Amino acid sequence: MPPSRSHIRTTVETYLARHAEERQAMDGLLAFLDGADEPSSYATLPAHVTCSAVVIDRDRRVLHIRHRATGLLLTPGGHVEAGDRTLLVAAVREVCEEAGLRPGDLCLTPQFLGAPIDVDLHDIDANPAKAEPAHQHVDFRFVFYLASAQPPALALQDEEVADAQWLPFADVRSPTLRAKLLSAEAEGLDGQPEPLNASALIYDKAGRYLLHLRDDRDGIWEPWTLALLGGGREPGDSCLEATLRRELAEEAPGLEPASLTPYAVEEATSVDGLAVPIEVYAGCWDGDPGAVDLREGVLLKWFTVDTLDRLRLNPGLGDLIRRHAAEHPAVEEPPAAVRPLPGEAPAGTVLHVVGVHLYLEHGGRVLLGLRHPDSAYAGGTWHALAGHLKAEAATAGLAREAFEEAGLVIDPADLELVHTVHTVDPGARPRIQLFFRPRHWEGTPENREPDRCLAWEWWDAKDLPEPIVPYTRAAIEGIRAGRSYSELGWSR
Repeated sequence: MPPSRSHIRTTVETYLARHAEERQAMDGLLAFLDGADEPSSYATLPAHVTCSAVVIDRDRRVLHIRHRATGLLLTPGGHVEAGDRTLLVAAVREVCEEAGLRPGDLCLTPQFLGAPIDVDLHDIDANPAKAEPAHQHVDFRFVFYLASAQPPALALQDEEVADAQWLPFADVRSPTLRAKLLSAEAEGLDGQPEPLNASALIYDKAGRYLLHLRDDRDGIWEPWTLALLGGGREPGDSCLEATLRRELAEEAPGLEPASLTPYAVEEATSVDGLAVPIEVYAGCWDGDPGAVDLREGVLLKWFTVDTLDRLRLNPGLGDLIRRHAAEHPAVEEPPAAVRPLPGEAPAGTVLHVVGVHLYLEHGGRVLLGLRHPDSAYAGGTWHALAGHLKAEAATAGLAREAFEEAGLVIDPADLELVHTVHTVDPGARPRIQLFFRPRHWEGTPENREPDRCLAWEWWDAKDLPEPIVPYTRAAIEGIRAGRSYSELGWSR
């Protein structure tokens, strides 16, 4: 699938946050995104989206190629193709095709991360030979550094490209791009790669290391492998430690090492094939990963060094842990199993996660939300209004979630339990999913968390949308059939 309209709109808004003075020029594109035509298709006229790559070397020069057809010296770029997941992916593909680079030869810059440096609207002359009328390109230009100090040899696309040149910022041919490059140069755009991702090497005094099992989903780095917690820098992060603290708060609330110290810089490859230097911070923590509210991934657990050979690890992680363990010997024995104290779970007990859900029915229709494609759970899937419990009663937690997510006002005393689903997924902690129906509620559903939900809609309970979260379907069907309990994922 080509880049979605929501992705293109988000990319435009990110760009306009830096260049608010260009909003009027972007109005036509934003309006176009509401139309029926595919915005990135070359067949869409009188305008469509294209992408270019602005590749900068250590000498602050930008790669240009000369097109045989026009004789123009331009940055590599072209039309978006159906397989391009994002606009940035399209730019990477174009520069690799035209200049013979590999995605791993490139890395993102701290000034722009994955956002475009320039969006240029320019006219394209008619091409009678291809039966193409005059039209416009809306060109999204993404900036990259060369990942290594030695520029890789170029292998130009001979049928389309005559030669290549590296031009200083001041000689860049596009006026709008040239102005933005010169402005960004004052902000440190210098061609020197630096880590833009941060990971946490968390260990305890017994010499155990905390590993995170990643989701097996498209768009996840090294899916279904054990890795370190962490993530990429965002524009609001003041430094990489701030990036890591934010990521820990988002992925695993409750995991808060007292100190984080830079330990190593590791090399990785992004889902788009780009080179990614990662700053690894080490921190000692003696908490219980089972008590952490894991928001991303399926498992968080302590592992000892002697088990690493039996694990499916992120590339290079085993060597990193062994090196750290050799430099930081354990000072305590691993904790032994002890008799539980009064009120604690007996040994061998598996703690379950409790989720609360709103079954809201009106005139034979039920309220469902379409989760954001980038959501950590069930992206692009219909689901009931739901949330995880804090230290609160289930009815109070659901009433809170209903107001936070959709602006609905519900008295906890008006909620009745109508269905329970006991679920488990391979490698994940079992979950108890509670569905409540309100006897009374006030308000009209509104989308108050657009980063998690795209829309609330009423659906015929007999004709539910697809895709839908399987246990949500099971619960709705069970409620309508008068059943109070369902199980999913358990082997009998």
